Formats: sequence, structure tokens, C-alpha cells
Amino acid sequence: MIEQNFLGIPDVSFSLFVLLCIATVFTTLVGILTGTAGGLALLAIMAIFFPPAILVPMHTFVQLGVGCSRTLLMWRFVLKNTLFPFSVGAVLGAMLGAQFFISLPSVMLQGIIGSMILFLTWLPKLSIIGSTGWRFLGVGFGATFIGMFVSATGTLVSVFLAGASEKRQNHASTLGALMSLCHLAKLVAFGLLGTSVSEYLPLIISMIFCAFLGNYIGRYFLNSMPEQWFRIIFKLFMTVLALRLLYVSGSEYMPHLLKQFNIFHP
Repeated sequence: MIEQNFLGIPDVSFSLFVLLCIATVFTTLVGILTGTAGGLALLAIMAIFFPPAILVPMHTFVQLGVGCSRTLLMWRFVLKNTLFPFSVGAVLGAMLGAQFFISLPSVMLQGIIGSMILFLTWLPKLSIIGSTGWRFLGVGFGATFIGMFVSATGTLVSVFLAGASEKRQNHASTLGALMSLCHLAKLVAFGLLGTSVSEYLPLIISMIFCAFLGNYIGRYFLNSMPEQWFRIIFKLFMTVLALRLLYVSGSEYMPHLLKQFNIFHP
């Protein structure tokens, strides 16, 4: 039981504050080196301590900081031709997602995301179908819409970027830029929905600073990493994350589905 409100933050002790800051540095470092996974790992840690109504918008704020700092540090590598179509899709996805916020089952969406990631990771030609503009408009829409319910959708964007990025630096920097646009659109939608995390602002600001530190350190490791290693690690992490999403979705959703259709019931 948490007994103190460090810096006036509800139900956050000093030890939890430090833990979340350290976790932000580590997961940001993991994210830049693997091309994915950082946001999802941080979400899993934060979910232990915060209810969904606070977790999703707060995680979105922190990940906006992660993306913005990475974009700032690696701007020259960003694939600029993806930014405008993705931003249009993100705005449309946030507008539609706000209409359904809380009403769609997140476990079902996790299963869909997991299936898509597996197919696109191991059948990469599927991720480069169509023109860059239309493809990333669709990715922006899908990632932002789904992100209103499950928050961490960087894995979905990342798998499309793998086919469009010539170098690992292109992948890491552009993912940061695109997810910044996605998170910004979501935060506007959350604001319109009346969601407020102002009481958690000291923690959010500290975690954003730690994200910058993680990106700053990670950039040096990324530049020294062989391209082939990055691609292998990326595929491995994407596969593990996809299987995890499918497992969570199946274990939580299938019993309800079987019960609904009276399967295995007399």
C-alpha cells in the first residue's frame, strides 16, 4: 500500500517515482536499439501501478516525449515523405477513436495487431504494397485509432517502417517522428474527452527528461551496431511481441467466446 504522495502526485511514493524514471531510461534505450518494444515495455510496467483511465493518457504523454526527443536528436535521418500522410491519418484515427473510446474490447484489438505484425514481419513485401503516401496515411489512421484503446501501437508502425527504411537510423528516427504525431493526435482527443492527468505532471516531466537521456545514450549504441544485427534483433523482438499479444488476446477472449456459443458446455 502506497502511503505517501511524493511531490503531491496521487499514490506515488519516492521509490516508485525513481523506479519509473529508471524504467523510462531503460525502455527508451531498448526501443531505439530494437526498433520497437520500448513503449510496450514501459506500458507493461506502468500498468502495475495505474488504472487504465490514468495509464493510457499518461503513457501517451511520456511516449510523446520519447518520440520528440528522438526526432530532435536524429532529424537528418527522418523519412520526411511519410510525415504528412501519416499526420492526416492520425487526425482521422483520433477523431473516430474518440467516438468509441472505452467501448471496444482491447483484447480483441491486441489479437488483430499481433496477427498483422506476424504476417508483415515474415512476409515483408506486404508492408510495401501501394504508394508511400497512401500506405502511411492508412498506418497513421490505424495506429492512432487502435492507440486510443491499447496505447502502445509503435510495433504496428514499426513493421511498416522496416520495409521503407534503408538504414537502422532511418527506422529509429522516423518511428520517433511518426509516433510523436500519433500521440499528439491522441492527446488532443483525450483532452476533448475530458481526461486530465495534471496531478501527475511532475512525474510525466521527469519521465520525459529520462526519455531524452535514454535516446541520447541509445543513439551512440545504434550508430555502432551493424545493420544486419539490427534487422535480426528487430525481427526477433517483433515476433516475440506479436506472439505475446496473441497469447494475451486468446487467453482472455477465447473463454468468453466459447461460453457465448455454449462450446464445451452441456
